[in-house]
Amino acid sequence: MILQQISVFLENRTGQLAEITGLLSENGIDLRALNIAESADYGVLRLIASEPKRAEELLRQHETLVSLTPVVAVTVPDRPGGLCTVLKVLASANMDVSYMYSIFGQMNGMANMIFRVEDPQAMEELMKKNGLYLADAADLGIQ
Repeated sequence: MILQQISVFLENRTGQLAEITGLLSENGIDLRALNIAESADYGVLRLIASEPKRAEELLRQHETLVSLTPVVAVTVPDRPGGLCTVLKVLASANMDVSYMYSIFGQMNGMANMIFRVEDPQAMEELMKKNGLYLADAADLGIQ
């Protein structure tokens, strides 16, 4: 399933991550996944939230630099080689992964992964063609 990922640009200062997650929490928005990439001067917080559009609006209202990015959620068996199966399919189609990370928790021996690729629609079609399961909103607790 193609999801909207929230990317938040952070200054490297103490407490900013607590402020952002606190704002979302106070407004009843649940975090399903997160990833932080950082450099010496700034960081990028990538979030999958239960209500992405509302989360984006709240962050913008609090003068936070934020953007939405389409990403693909794929369910993989939580066992050795589960992720490798998906990556081999992507490699065979010459589809590069910009980055990826996992979603909190797992169910029934399955893990959910988030993939950022250049063409999310093509990845979604490729996964279906190869019999791989795309996580849906209900799997992820997203509205």
